Amino acid sequence: MAGNREFLNRRLHSLLGVVPIGIFLIVHLVVNHFATGGEESFNNAVGFMESLPFLIFVEIIVIYLPLLFHAIYGLYIAFTAKNNTSRLGYFRNWMFLFQRISGVIVLIFLAWHVYETRIQAALGNASLDFSLMESVFSNPWMIAFYIIGLIATTFHFSNGLWSFCVSWGITQSPRSQQIASYVVLVVFVVLSVIGIRAIFAFV
Repeated sequence: MAGNREFLNRRLHSLLGVVPIGIFLIVHLVVNHFATGGEESFNNAVGFMESLPFLIFVEIIVIYLPLLFHAIYGLYIAFTAKNNTSRLGYFRNWMFLFQRISGVIVLIFLAWHVYETRIQAALGNASLDFSLMESVFSNPWMIAFYIIGLIATTFHFSNGLWSFCVSWGITQSPRSQQIASYVVLVVFVVLSVIGIRAIFAFV
């Protein structure tokens, strides 16, 4: 019974990492990328997202609750998994280890990012607009912190996408898994470039 529950939890953890969390990540990065078009472009994009009906309920059900489960169970996996990179230094074993490390980094980064944006806006201390992020990135250390957090996030999602395809039986043969490795590498690079371009658009 416990084995079946853990199997289902791992499946749910994997699924939520792609849908809806992964989809939200892509949308969030695309909206942020509007900053490359200037302050008005970014503010219009954010304004459109903020004007969506029942936004708070959508965020809780589609983003926060799935993210909470994914984060808590991900921490459980990270601190109970047996990594064997010292004995078997295969590529996927290292990816397994980096997935756990990046997950912890992403959790720290997200907690700070949400506090600095959503929570501050809810407290009335800031507005979710171009000037807020411009103020954040006026500190060079925050630029570095956000770049590290961004790279950890895009890696975690991309590598998790590969694991999702394997665990859900989408890529079963060694050949299909190799092709999937190339695909997720492209996803990682593209999302990272989009995110970094957005960061420096605020500088």
